[in-house]
Order: sequence, then structure tokens, then C-alpha cells
Amino acid sequence: MTKVAIVTGGTSGMGEATVKELGKRGWHVAAMARSKTEFRGDVAEDADCRRVAKAVLEKWGRIDALVNSAGTTKFVAHANLEGLSADDILGIFRVNFVGPFQMIRACAAALKASRGCVVNVSSVASILGTGSSIAYAASKAALDTMSFSLARALGPEVRVNIVAPGYVKTPWQVAAHGAEGAAEHERRFAERAPLKAAPEAHDVAEAIAWLIEGGRRITGEIIYVDGGMHIASPR
Repeated sequence: MTKVAIVTGGTSGMGEATVKELGKRGWHVAAMARSKTEFRGDVAEDADCRRVAKAVLEKWGRIDALVNSAGTTKFVAHANLEGLSADDILGIFRVNFVGPFQMIRACAAALKASRGCVVNVSSVASILGTGSSIAYAASKAALDTMSFSLARALGPEVRVNIVAPGYVKTPWQVAAHGAEGAAEHERRFAERAPLKAAPEAHDVAEAIAWLIEGGRRITGEIIYVDGGMHIASPR
């Protein structure tokens, strides 16, 4: 029987790469996004999460994997404490933390029935306190902690793991910095990383696919896809 995955944020960046990677491996994949797509929805809205999970079950009858790749941020220098309002922070947490929780809750029964798995896309910013803003880094740290809790709570039927990329040139980065600025950020990241390279979206997708298909005794784990950056910068 063909296995089924839901990938949030599945129409751009790392989410889109994951949809393509799982599709190449023979999966049915529901790409959930706020843009026009068959499985349109906003992970920050619980009703949307439940509706999409129900639609996937109605179409394919099962859910074997959930990849929480949808995310948001606001680019604010960390020293600019006035640059983030309470609404900014709450908005980032609604998508990056509350959204994955709501999606996992909506899919939990189906994932238990299939003995499936969850992969949450975090960031090396969660341990380094780096990234686009303080709120973004904190939201990813919260996502990591939630993942550990749910790995215990949903086991043994469901595995919950984390993939934490470093700098990845995505439409986000290009929109924020322009093509030249994004390339400069990528170059600076690569200079500091032990592997002297920044990850690409397909590198992240391959790690996600491996955790889904191959990591059958792995849960509550973080896989860093960052060229080693998490061991390069002082904390």
C-alpha cells in the first residue's frame, strides 16, 4: 500500500523539496500551504489543521508521516529590542510552535494507527540563539522542546524527530535580502561551517526522508543539517 505524508509549507523552499523527494520515493504527498493548493490551510488555525487532516484521510485513507515545515519570521537585528512587538512575537510563535502542535494533534490518531512518524523542521538557531530574530530562535527552541515531550507522549506508536538546518537560501531569504544579499549570507555561513558549505533545500529534504523511512528506532532526536555550524560557533 502506498504511504501518505502531509508536508506543511509544502509549496516553497524546504517544504517543496521534501514534497518532491517523497514523491520520487513513491509516496502520496499532500502539500499544505496558505497559497492555492488542493490542501490549502494555515497551520496557525486549528480548524484548518483538522480540515486538511480529514481531507487527506478521505482521499487516501491513512497518514504515515507528517512534516511540519511551515514557518515564519520577522528579520530584526538581535540588538534592536524595539524591533519586535508583542504581536510580532506571538505571530511567529503561532506559526512556528502552535502550528506544528495543532497539526500533530489533528493527525495523531491516524499516525498511531499507521505507526507513523513526525519530523519537525527547526533550526540551528534554536541552540545558537542566532537567525533572523530573537523571536524566531526562541520559537524554534520551543519547537525542539515540544518535540521531545511528544516523542515520549506519542510513543511507541509514533516517532517524533527534528531536522535542524543551518542557513538555507530559500525564497524567504531572497525576499528579505535580495539575491545578492542572500548569496552573501550563504557565503559567510559557509566560511564558518566546518564543511565549508551551506546546506541546500534538497539536503534537508533527504534528511527528512531518511528519518521517515529509515530511522525506525530513532525518536526524540535532532539531526543538524548545517555543515557542522552547531559545533563551529561559541555558545
